[in-house]
Amino acid sequence: MADQPAPRTGGRIVVDTLRAQGLDRLFGVPGESFLPILDALYDYPDMVFTVCRQEGGAAMMAEADGKLTGRPGVALVTRGPGASNASSGVHVAQQDSTPMILLVGQVAREQRDREAFQELDYRRIFAPMAKWAAEVDSAARLPEYLARAVRTAMQGRPGPVVLALPEDVLAETACVRDAPWVHPATAFPDPAAMLDLRDRLGAARCPLLIVGGGDWTESAQIDIGAFAHANDLPVACAFRRQDYVSNSHPGYAGDLGLGANPALVARAKKADLLLVVGARLDAVTTGDYTRPTPPAPRQELIHVHPDPAELGRVYQPSLAIQASSAGFASAARSLEPVFSPAWRGAAQTAHAAYTAWQDPQPIPGEMQMADAVAWLRERLPADAIVCNGAGNYAGFVHRYYRFRRFRSQLAPTSGSMGYAVPAAVAAKLRHPDRPVLAFAGDGCFQMTGQELGTAVQAGAAIVVIVVNNGMYGTIRMHQERSYPGRVSGTDLVNPDFVALARAYGAHAEAVSRNDTFAAAVERALACGRPALIEVQMDPEAITPGTTLSAIRESAQGA
Repeated sequence: MADQPAPRTGGRIVVDTLRAQGLDRLFGVPGESFLPILDALYDYPDMVFTVCRQEGGAAMMAEADGKLTGRPGVALVTRGPGASNASSGVHVAQQDSTPMILLVGQVAREQRDREAFQELDYRRIFAPMAKWAAEVDSAARLPEYLARAVRTAMQGRPGPVVLALPEDVLAETACVRDAPWVHPATAFPDPAAMLDLRDRLGAARCPLLIVGGGDWTESAQIDIGAFAHANDLPVACAFRRQDYVSNSHPGYAGDLGLGANPALVARAKKADLLLVVGARLDAVTTGDYTRPTPPAPRQELIHVHPDPAELGRVYQPSLAIQASSAGFASAARSLEPVFSPAWRGAAQTAHAAYTAWQDPQPIPGEMQMADAVAWLRERLPADAIVCNGAGNYAGFVHRYYRFRRFRSQLAPTSGSMGYAVPAAVAAKLRHPDRPVLAFAGDGCFQMTGQELGTAVQAGAAIVVIVVNNGMYGTIRMHQERSYPGRVSGTDLVNPDFVALARAYGAHAEAVSRNDTFAAAVERALACGRPALIEVQMDPEAITPGTTLSAIRESAQGA
């Protein structure tokens, strides 16, 4: 008979289970509702608890960590306000299909359903945005719930799981064994479906491969690149999935994101066959569901996705293949190539259009962001991690940077402001030897900029580039299009970002001209601590391709 496990508190069971699943880092803000977990962490120096400044930042760090590792990132927050703050990061994990676990301290069991201090019904609050939301009612069941949480977060379409942990459950003791290592099931494509795919591809005249989704791997990047090259296929990335194919690949055509290359948009519209691997075909990637149009696209659609619920959810495919992106990419690479004269040379033409689109274009003002980003793509190594939040400034990064390595881009497909700084902190802690840059607008930075204090405390030597134009630029752009000249609610009075960063203990400086940008970045990369560079932009330079005045004049003349 096996030895009976020693009694452990619920808090220690949580920590032991996370360690057993390889989840060695937690992000959070301490709360009295989970003191037994903090106490258990004291005895495990290999388990790192990164103390954050706000739960939204902690959840975004956990989401970014999940992206980088492929196993769930873990956030630990207290009940009520803490969980509510963390919901922003849970929403990112949902829309980005990222494995993540949010552990929430809960009121004691005997206090439930009384609207006790900071009580929330987490099942009801998080059910719309989490794959699974549950509350554990016994310390003995913690390994069961946590193992299921890991599996649920990773299996099929990845996503967030929320577990509420009553404080008395964490304090009570139980004699229970840890759950074994979770190996999520992987779906591989039906061989008959792959042969069908090859036949359909052979009959096409203008095919386009689109990759995206949340279950991608480095091997999938390599395999899908080989498949595209063998079949001379142009390959595009879904919104903010630009590191899923090396941007130096001879058939890489660019990203179908906001401000996409018109040549690529035209190619997507012209295509008679779309092979979509992993992507959900969301609103941004499809141009608000206009390329293609649901429910039955005019072109043939072959849709590959790990979750059968996504196949036919919006678009009814000609051929649906349930498979993980890695499983499909491996099988596709093994297919005999299709040598079709109908599209011969299309990959090279598409890649040439992409590289031409990357030629820096002038914008108003002395600070030319296109040139600055183009310099970064030549200066930074392939393994550098570039993060951004939401805002028009990100368009310069998406258009002019070149992602060559898998997981060198951290950007929210959910369009969440405030993502860049927390994501960069998580990335630098996970990969301390890789350069990590965070691009944030002045409004975007102020959503979670206090996590610069987390970076200083944790020793995460990130470089934050704050693109300052004194406004909520994206909303101002839409405002000028719809209500030209009637500016309301979009101006910002900003702090001295350099002084603010220095107050946190970071290196900081400001630049307003291109001839000072490169030297400032070099100093920031070399300083050995968190750094911030404020890039002062002309407000007219609202996007890489137009100005505020041009938008206003066009709207007034319409």
